[in-house]
Amino acid sequence: MGKTVRAHANIALIKYWGKKDERLRLPLMSSLSMTLDRFYTDTKITESDLNHFYLNGIEQIGQSSQRVFTYLKFLQDKFGVSGNLAVRSTNHVPTAAGLASSSSAFAALAGAFCSHYGFEIEPKELSRLARMGSGSACRSVFGGFVLWQKGEDDTTSYAYALNEKPEMDLQLLAIELNPKPKKLSSTEGMKQATSSPFFKPWLQRNQTELDQMITAIQNNDFTALGQLAELNANEMHAINLTAQPGFTYFEPQTIAAINLVRHLRETGIECYYTIDAGPNVKVITRLKNVKEITNQFVSQFDNVKIVNASFGPGLSYLD
Repeated sequence: MGKTVRAHANIALIKYWGKKDERLRLPLMSSLSMTLDRFYTDTKITESDLNHFYLNGIEQIGQSSQRVFTYLKFLQDKFGVSGNLAVRSTNHVPTAAGLASSSSAFAALAGAFCSHYGFEIEPKELSRLARMGSGSACRSVFGGFVLWQKGEDDTTSYAYALNEKPEMDLQLLAIELNPKPKKLSSTEGMKQATSSPFFKPWLQRNQTELDQMITAIQNNDFTALGQLAELNANEMHAINLTAQPGFTYFEPQTIAAINLVRHLRETGIECYYTIDAGPNVKVITRLKNVKEITNQFVSQFDNVKIVNASFGPGLSYLD
């Protein structure tokens, strides 16, 4: 009997935005992330008469179920096993809202598959399996700061932990401005982004920014980390705006949140923002500033939901 597997979502501080090989989910650039303690997915797989996928207790049909079982069939073929499966997942991340729900979902699914069939897989190899479900999922196999090296092929593209238990005073406030699924999927956004005339120059900066972020982590330099994470996010969204045709995940509230972060910084409250494929903003700060930043957002935004996260662990097995 397989165990329930918990995987935590991650937020990329150096972004992954573009695929070299869509089938293998090989990225065009390396990326670096922070695994988050407050956002996670629990998944368990059991044998079944037919394939069933339950998300938060509700059976799913259509595209989301098809994606899960296409991925599981790939894994079954790879390992030479078969059988119908019941997948039960509880997702503690808003789905498709730019909060990296697929990272925890497919990392947990890969772990649950191996647990169900009794396969003992090294973390490096498990990250490769998770990558085949969703690129960012390979980073959620590990905790703390994680690097996904782009590699050249299936065997060399995997994630590994830079520091699973960082000592840096680093808090991430997930500012949920809009919990609804985004209109343009990350997959489609990545395809369109490569048409920007600035995509190639950004790609050429990848290793430099990655090296700078690693240095900031090694030096426990919060300011350098925050500045670089904000720059990298702005570069990614500038690529989107200058694609042919251009697009954006920003909404009016996204711009207002960015302006608030900048205002807080000008008043001496050190904080930075990062934004993935969605309208929601993540604020990077230190513990001493969490209460004031939270109060400012609550006072200026209606019905805003704020979750304070810090470093989360890698895959864990619950039963």
